[in-house]
Amino acid sequence: MRVAIAGAGAVGRSIAGELLENGHEVLLVDKAPTAISVERVPQAEWLLADACEITSLDEAALQRCNVVIAATGDDKVNLVVSLLAKTEYGVPRVVARVNNPKNEWLFNESWGVDVAVSTPRLMSALVEEAVSVGDLVRLLRFSHGDANLVELTLPADSSVAGTQISEISWPEDTSLVTIIRGNRVLTPHAEETLEPGDELLFVAAQAREEQLEDLLQARH
Repeated sequence: MRVAIAGAGAVGRSIAGELLENGHEVLLVDKAPTAISVERVPQAEWLLADACEITSLDEAALQRCNVVIAATGDDKVNLVVSLLAKTEYGVPRVVARVNNPKNEWLFNESWGVDVAVSTPRLMSALVEEAVSVGDLVRLLRFSHGDANLVELTLPADSSVAGTQISEISWPEDTSLVTIIRGNRVLTPHAEETLEPGDELLFVAAQAREEQLEDLLQARH
């Protein structure tokens, strides 16, 4: 998979390193000469250019990329890069970094964003996830389709504890994707029985989150 990353700061370089370790091709683009640190990620391709300029994106051959990540520290730049990647080059997957949570509402499919990642929101969500049992925690928002990745730790007295997945009437537009049980990551097969303390990860429509939480919470 070929991935272009706009923004070669600490965030962009960190993402590049992870992707390269997983065997992907990575191009880092930044307009600041001081950000071009080839020695820090030597396996990546580097381009000194303004990612908001069509000529720069032509040089980067964005049309050959499977994914574009807008990872600069400027929300305006990330929105422009996302829009150009999607509308001018037809990039299948566009991921954008949200620096200011007040701007999060802009990062949607209208601006070409498939997945918006807000670091402050993610950090607070991870804190909530670590201490919350029985409460639904939103981990990630998928702009396309108005769906979210959400997590809930099943309380001991949940109405569905001890119940097989196939016997549960799940809300529409929700999908259980993973069960984390201790150190194990389980695929949610129909015959799997939910246990107290299971961390359940769902992709769910935002409109169904309250309904899902009510289903999984403790018996009243």
